[in-house]
Amino acid sequence: MSMRSAPTERQQRLGAEMRKLRIAAGMSTQYAASLLGLDRAKINNMEAGTRVISAARVRTLANNYDCSDDAYIEALAAMAEESEPGWWEQYRGTLPAELLDIAEFEWHAKRLRTGQIVHLPGMLHTEDYARAVFSVGLPPMSRLEIELRVKFRLERQQVLDPPVSLDYIAYVHEAAIRIPFGGSKVAQTQLRYLCIMSERPNITVRVIPTSCAGFPGSGHALGYAEGAVPQLDTVQLDSTRRPEFTYAESQLAKYRSYLSWMDEHSLSPEESRDLIHAIASNL
Repeated sequence: MSMRSAPTERQQRLGAEMRKLRIAAGMSTQYAASLLGLDRAKINNMEAGTRVISAARVRTLANNYDCSDDAYIEALAAMAEESEPGWWEQYRGTLPAELLDIAEFEWHAKRLRTGQIVHLPGMLHTEDYARAVFSVGLPPMSRLEIELRVKFRLERQQVLDPPVSLDYIAYVHEAAIRIPFGGSKVAQTQLRYLCIMSERPNITVRVIPTSCAGFPGSGHALGYAEGAVPQLDTVQLDSTRRPEFTYAESQLAKYRSYLSWMDEHSLSPEESRDLIHAIASNL
């Protein structure tokens, strides 16, 4: 088993799930080590994501932890079998690792939902709109860094195309639609592109109108990725520092309720397109 110096968020997640199973079973790291013929330090490293764990060992540990959820076990084993580098690995060392974690998070999702208050969904950005968003960051980024992030953002959109065709639902506050990042021409082109993409069968865009007197949460953008099984769902939150990932059950429940609120208070897809077209026409 090889070691990793910097495990990805998904690799850390697999280790965290194995630790959760062990603790739920009331077993010690020494017990796990004896099952695999290893020392305790290697179990700790597996649970931290810094040591590779095979699918066979995932199954051995899960079964001896008396986990009876076969779908969950097989989903964890499938995570352990992931060995081919993703397309995002070409950016390692040139972009922050957390951005690569977002691409990996999206690539492995079964369905992705997002809630946006200030910006339009990154997965649906045009090149010029993305460039405008990155250009207003503080402290200012270099032209090279901006262009690298724009390229990466556009490549993330490949999960919406065949053969992946990820189911994608975007809840967007009307305020985000009315902010003309890049000026009226850039914003107008972006809004028309948003409407075109929303016509795809796997993409839904729904607008939260300003007639809603408020919205839950702190206003940060959120992404909710549904995993192979519900236990592997993940929430990604934007922040001024770095993307944050959470998968504690209480947090998943909280953000599911946020998305349910958005679903209840948003305009229909057809009404949303009409509003977006109207705003674009007046820019």
